[in-house]
Amino acid sequence: MMTNNSNATPTFHVYEVAKELVRASRPLIDRIARRDRSLADQARRSAQSVMLNVREANRRAGRDRLHGFRIAAGSADELVGALDVAEVMGYVAGADLAAPLALADRVLAMLFRLANPRR
Repeated sequence: MMTNNSNATPTFHVYEVAKELVRASRPLIDRIARRDRSLADQARRSAQSVMLNVREANRRAGRDRLHGFRIAAGSADELVGALDVAEVMGYVAGADLAAPLALADRVLAMLFRLANPRR
């Protein structure tokens, strides 16, 4: 969904990629839940936090906006960590992580640029 706020275009692009990340992670999180409900809950909350914090930061200004993007990046990295733990514990296969990890890397790169604008 696009907005009339023309300066939100880059942010909404990262939001759309974050949605892809959550969609790609969801089946893995469901699989993790069968073996480790606590880890699945943490992964799910991290995934949700990425999207929610991007949306919230988009409506903020100044340093508060940048801080929101940093929080979203922290949540994306936490999701990566949760998926890594799941792979190490044998809950998911490493090959199944390729798409979500690539999307997470893309989201993290985009959030870095949003949180660290050129001066």
